[in-house]
Amino acid sequence: MTNTRTFQGTSVGAVGLGCMGMSWAYSASGRDDDASVALIREALDLGVTFIDTAQAYGDGANEELVGRALRGRRDEAVLATKTGLVVRDVATHAMDRDGSPEHVKRSAEESLRRLGTDVLDLYYLHRIDPAVPLAETWGAMAELVAAGKVRHLGLSEVTVAQAEEAHGIHPVAAIQSELSLWTRDAMGAEGGTVGSFSGGTGDLGEAPGDVLGWCAAHGAAFVPFSPLGRGFLTGTVTAADFEASDFRSRNPRFAEEALAANLRIVDVVRRVAERHGATPAQVAIAWTLAQGTHVIPIPGTKRARYLRDNAGAASVALTAADLAELDDVPAAVGSRY
Repeated sequence: MTNTRTFQGTSVGAVGLGCMGMSWAYSASGRDDDASVALIREALDLGVTFIDTAQAYGDGANEELVGRALRGRRDEAVLATKTGLVVRDVATHAMDRDGSPEHVKRSAEESLRRLGTDVLDLYYLHRIDPAVPLAETWGAMAELVAAGKVRHLGLSEVTVAQAEEAHGIHPVAAIQSELSLWTRDAMGAEGGTVGSFSGGTGDLGEAPGDVLGWCAAHGAAFVPFSPLGRGFLTGTVTAADFEASDFRSRNPRFAEEALAANLRIVDVVRRVAERHGATPAQVAIAWTLAQGTHVIPIPGTKRARYLRDNAGAASVALTAADLAELDDVPAAVGSRY
């Protein structure tokens, strides 16, 4: 398995870096901005160059952090951020959707300023706003490309039909959705829905369809977030680990009974990892990489040893038998949000 992938003609590390957890959603006591800046810079040294943030992560705090880290090294990264979610309460992670043309254009300017750059490589619509026609939101984002402020546009947590609609207006370069051994909605798995986010207005209740396949057919990258199941697939997470500030403390899959049942998934991951002399995290990420050469997972971490471990997943060559065993893990107990 190659250690690089191609995003719209640019070579990037096969495994990217999700920066959300450095500032938002997980344990508040573990936040260390200086250490996170150093980690992002180490990521670039390792060839982990697909860097992901969003305006909503800490209400701009994560973008400022990433901007600090990329100072003097901006050209080494393919930098992605997102618009369309507005933080209502930082402490509870409550958010609202705003897909208005005015918001997406204004927030792009704010993101450029916080990130310390003249252009965004990839600008996602974080969630579709049901109160605003997608054509209006996407059209406004396309105007940012025409103005030279954004290079490529992406969508997050959408259906195939929504991707088709947007693509008819301006090319969809990437779709970011949750994908892991315990979340396969974007592969067209039965019962999956899109549109959720913690603390917000709820789920749109639509089945996504085979978004992964749509991306492959349309030259778009598929970017899995939470490829480690919010840490669960590493086999190191228990409910006792969670502070009140950690949104997993309210997540159905991490409730005591669900978590105990879901350990069956981890058992299989561990078994495959032992055969390869790899870690469970590497196997979980390698499974996402095996879903197609257009797949660029973005596991998040705040620790250098996990960064190196995650990057090493690109060197784990899962066999057909491994993949069959992993594909057959039990369905997760508990909803995503």
